[in-house]
Amino acid sequence: MTTRLNRAALDHARELIGKSRVVRDERDDWSEHAPSADDENAFIDKHGWAEFALWHLGEDPDASEETKQRYTFPYGDFARLHRCAVISLESRAAQNDHDEIARAAKRLLDELDGD
Repeated sequence: MTTRLNRAALDHARELIGKSRVVRDERDDWSEHAPSADDENAFIDKHGWAEFALWHLGEDPDASEETKQRYTFPYGDFARLHRCAVISLESRAAQNDHDEIARAAKRLLDELDGD
């Protein structure tokens, strides 16, 4: 898998921070706050794949465009960025040698915690 940083999603995440559309939750909350598969499907049905992609910092260009497998490292609930999601994805990205994504997540955390 060749996961790369989804720069449009990074810009979207920064925009959410700038608009204070964030949840300042704790590290381990993401398992409870993450959208379910049904939530994801409903969002895709209503908003399409391009909007779904904006909520994921990772993108696998080798996967088909209109599949969930293409988009990785989610950071929010389709309404707000969740601090716990960014913490979780930074850790997973670093553990799996996705350095660019891990650095982007760290910068998001710095922006989030600095305001």
